Amino acid sequence: MNTLIPPIIAGIVCLIVGVVIGFLYRKSVAEKEIGSAEKEATRIINEAIKAGETKKREAILEAKDEIHKQRSEADRELKERRNETQQLERRLIQREEALDKKSDTLDRKSEELSQQLAATVQEKEECVRLKDEQLAALERIASMTRDEAREMLVQSIEAEAQHDAAVKLREINQRVKDESEQTAREIISTAIQRCAADHVAEATVSVVPLPNDEMKGRIIGREGRNIRTLETLTGVDLIIDDTPEAITLSSFDPVRREVARLALEKLIVDGRIHPARIEEMVEKARREVDQIIKSEGERATFETGIHGIHPELIKILGRLRYRTSYGQNVLMHSIEVAHIAGMMASELGLDPIPARRAGLLHDIGKAIDHEVEGSHVQIGVDLAKKYKEAPGIIHAIEAHHGDVEAKTVIACLVQAADAISAARPGARRENLENYIKRLEKLEGIANETPGVTSSYAIQAGREIRIIVNPDKISDDAMLLLARELAHKIEDELDYPGQIKVNMVRETRAIEFAK
Repeated sequence: MNTLIPPIIAGIVCLIVGVVIGFLYRKSVAEKEIGSAEKEATRIINEAIKAGETKKREAILEAKDEIHKQRSEADRELKERRNETQQLERRLIQREEALDKKSDTLDRKSEELSQQLAATVQEKEECVRLKDEQLAALERIASMTRDEAREMLVQSIEAEAQHDAAVKLREINQRVKDESEQTAREIISTAIQRCAADHVAEATVSVVPLPNDEMKGRIIGREGRNIRTLETLTGVDLIIDDTPEAITLSSFDPVRREVARLALEKLIVDGRIHPARIEEMVEKARREVDQIIKSEGERATFETGIHGIHPELIKILGRLRYRTSYGQNVLMHSIEVAHIAGMMASELGLDPIPARRAGLLHDIGKAIDHEVEGSHVQIGVDLAKKYKEAPGIIHAIEAHHGDVEAKTVIACLVQAADAISAARPGARRENLENYIKRLEKLEGIANETPGVTSSYAIQAGREIRIIVNPDKISDDAMLLLARELAHKIEDELDYPGQIKVNMVRETRAIEFAK
């Protein structure tokens, strides 16, 4: 065992020595690598430092260039701003100088105005004082107060203005009358003198005479079958009452009433009265009435000298023979209007044919106005358009009642002729009760007017004669009052034709409500 210890120790020593030698070798190798690495690091650092300094110098140069550029730009802008500021300062200085001048001028003017105002106030006070003294002196002299004097002055001005207005109105009226009244009177009087037309009274009933009272029973028939048949076929009411030997036919349609009258007369003459015979006689009477209507239309066109009217329009015109208005036969009225319009057209140097044609057809709508809706004017216009009448004729029909403004001479002549035919005495009649009410209202309108003493409706209501109080109404005021009353009558009263307002004082003022 002692022999083995030395080799072990020697091995351990060798191992330790080997380890130390390896450690020293590795240390030396490591130190060499560290040295080379440090050198390499130093080189890299040096190169980096050099590159950084280079970049730094370049950045500093670029920064300096940019700073130089910005400084130049700032200097330029500053210089421009400084120039603009200087210009604004110069303008402000100029304006300030101008304002100073204006302020000085205004101050001078204000001072002058203050002086003038003070002088004006003094003058006004002086004028007021003088005015008060003069008014006081005038009141003492005239023995009147200021209000009384003002009232007198106003009344004087009103009276003067009223006088001037009345004088001017009188001059205008006189000039118009001098120029137109004589010619118009001659034309209208000539037309009326040359024309005359028959008229029939308006009625909604017809009376058929019987040969004896026994005929009433035959007309009634068994259980009333005959009278029912006749009423059904004709559309007319048969009134059989205690009136001896007479039967009354009632209907608002004059054509139906005429058919029933003719049929009943034929049945009475024939003596055979039963439903079949009644139907036969009604048909025969209807054909006769149609023939009468056609012949009446042809007669109207022949009398007025009108040609070229559509045959259907002639038949419609003939139906006017059985129409009345305020007791005036419409066909006779139309013929009369045609003659009057044609004569006035001739007197005025115009073609009378269109005037007569328009006058004849102006009331054509009344022939069927109860069968369709609308006024007779509109129906007449529609018929004239349907049968190709001239535009001038259509316009005259449309304007003859003032529904539209008359734009042609023919339309004006038809308006005048229609008024003349309807308004002349005896042309139309009206209910007695309505007539009395109209006269009472006419006198009432006049009596309500201040200054009117009394009034009298004369000439069948076509003239109102008014007596005025001479103390309240002067000559000048009377003329204005007559005109005012004429307008008031036009607004409040319905009447045919025109009413003459005849006002009496020392002088007379006449106006017409048209």
